[in-house]
Parts: sequence; C-alpha cells; structure tokens
Amino acid sequence: MLLTVLPPEIQPSASAVTAVAKQGENRVALRGISWLSYQQILHALPDSRAARLTYDRGILEITMPLETHEFSLRLIERFIIILVMEMGMKLKTMGSTTMDREDLQRGAEPDCAYYIQNQPKVAGKIVDFSQDPPPDLVVEVDITHTDIDKNKLYASLGVPEFWRYNGQALKIYTLQESEYVECDRSPTFPWMQKEYLYNFLEEAQQDEIAAEVKFRDFVKTNGAGLQPSTIS
Repeated sequence: MLLTVLPPEIQPSASAVTAVAKQGENRVALRGISWLSYQQILHALPDSRAARLTYDRGILEITMPLETHEFSLRLIERFIIILVMEMGMKLKTMGSTTMDREDLQRGAEPDCAYYIQNQPKVAGKIVDFSQDPPPDLVVEVDITHTDIDKNKLYASLGVPEFWRYNGQALKIYTLQESEYVECDRSPTFPWMQKEYLYNFLEEAQQDEIAAEVKFRDFVKTNGAGLQPSTIS
C-alpha cells in the first residue's frame, strides 16, 4: 500500500525491492532511488503517517513499526524523560522529525531524538538541520534486519550519541572522530550503566508502570540533580 504513492517514473523493479515482515517491524527497501524521488515520496505521504523513512545514497527503507517495536520505544522514551527531569536537565523532544542532509545524500526519521546539551541553541525555534546542530541523542529500535547501516548513517549526520535496541540488547554509541564507539555508559547520563536500563526494560515487559515507578526511584536515589559536567 505504501508503494502506491510512488510516481510512475520512479517505480522500482522487483529486483530492487526487499521486503521484511516480522514481529517488530514491516520493512520495504527500495534501491536506485534518487534524492529527488526520495523527496517526492516524503511529500506524497501524509504528515500523520506511522511509516518512517530512511534514505542512504540511493537506498530508501520504509518501516512500519509493529507492537513489539512500539512497546519498547515508548518505554525507552519514558525512561529518558525521567532521567532528564530528575537530573534537572533541559530538553527539546524531536520525535521522528525528518533529518535531511542533501549534501550527504542521507536522511532519517529516527524513532526518537532529543536536544539536551544543545537545547538552548534550538529552544523555541524550528530546527534547520543544514544550519543547527544535530540532536544530542537519537534512539532506534530495530527488532528486524535493516538494509541501511544506521551507525554509519547517524555518524555521518554528526549525532553525538546513538542508542540501539533490538529487543535483546541495548547498545550505546558515542561519536569519536566521525565513528561510533560502543560504551557501557551514556555520555549524557554517565552514572547510568546500560545494563541498568536494559534490566528495567526487561522488568517492564511484565508490568511497565511498576518498572517505571521503580526506575524513577532509582534515578532519584542515584542521579537526581547530577549534570554530566559534575560527574567524574
């Protein structure tokens, strides 16, 4: 159904399409798509759509999130909000706002993105990714295989911190010399080890409200009021 929005001149051949349908996401990857065609598809789709588009130098991946994906994502979002609130930090939430860079021939609609350290630079304005800094933190939930190397994509966009969750492991990456390096702690929340986050995500599978309450208490006890610059 998503493919019906493609203009006739950019309809892909069968060999240029890869479809993946599993529990976490439905994905369709289209190859040989120009930047102009990618922009035409973006504008043809409704603003309220659930589908998310990722473009990487000729490859366009369309993702439809399913229950497992959305459940995990909403938990991570809530945990991030708790961390920011209890640590007294500023925040600008970008959600799945399209991050386009024509000069790089890359574009993405992440599951969620946040300005935290750079929030004062973008507060109260519409972000222009050609001029403003990228979000400080981007989160992607990828339960199923993706044809696009998300690490290279977001590294090229200059995102300082990238979280990836596949339903079995949470990985945190920090940008160093234009490449991501996996780390055990979030640079934004350096006292919080990723194992703690993962354990709370696991607990939430059975009772998300209880896990959220427990997580908030944990943050209040261990990290409330701490800023990254004050933590050695």
